[in-house]
Amino acid sequence: MERQLLLHLQALRCGAEVLFNGMPVASVGADGGELCLAVHEWTITGTNRLELVACAGIPGQPAVKRSRAAAEPTFARARLLLARQGQRVDDPAVRVLATAEWVAPEGKPFEAPVSQLQTVELPINFPRWRWLDAPPIPITAAVSRQVLEFVQQLALDLGRGHPDGFIGFAKLRFDELALAYQRPVEEGLQRFRDHLQQRYAAKSLKVVPPTAEELVLRPVHEGRLIDCVTPLGTPALRTQNDPAVGNHAWALRLAIVEGKIYVLR
Repeated sequence: MERQLLLHLQALRCGAEVLFNGMPVASVGADGGELCLAVHEWTITGTNRLELVACAGIPGQPAVKRSRAAAEPTFARARLLLARQGQRVDDPAVRVLATAEWVAPEGKPFEAPVSQLQTVELPINFPRWRWLDAPPIPITAAVSRQVLEFVQQLALDLGRGHPDGFIGFAKLRFDELALAYQRPVEEGLQRFRDHLQQRYAAKSLKVVPPTAEELVLRPVHEGRLIDCVTPLGTPALRTQNDPAVGNHAWALRLAIVEGKIYVLR
């Protein structure tokens, strides 16, 4: 693939989250930060929605409006870019397709969080992703229990270095990622297996099953998917190694169809 669709998020002195076509795809904490990632698997043919939420709270927690004031320059910016492989985001040749931006008013109070929305027409030909048509999921006690047990079992499997359980539930995810980035699906599967086995061999695969208190079910995309996060908004399925070893997390966006759970992203 010669060109990539990239999301570039920057924030200074504020937290920020980006939703692309209704899906949370990137966030930085309260001090701000910068990150860049490819977003092919979230991109659709035609009208795409880029939403920036500045001074955002913790992902997965209810947003509470509050009055704030910025004593120093404070801003957040999200850009959708079209770049060639290996091209830096600050390269003048990178094409900016859409920008959502917010700057705190100097010396004046404002209500936070603040949302900025931009739409952009993209003449691309991605297939219609399955997450777009997943049925809405009511977050009942039974669903919460089912998802908790599902995530706990995945944690046990991954912690033992067993990839096949995750791969079985996430087959549609691997298939669509291969389509999104024009790669053989077996390549993605083998990369996942190799990564897991290397971490297991290096004894850096300490995955602790979350408790009910440690798992937050965040409805996304109009309640059609469940984003499994911790109370701090980080992925619930993650390693908990010593800091010197380093950690890894697996995002889980789940659909439930006829009582069965599928990992769609």
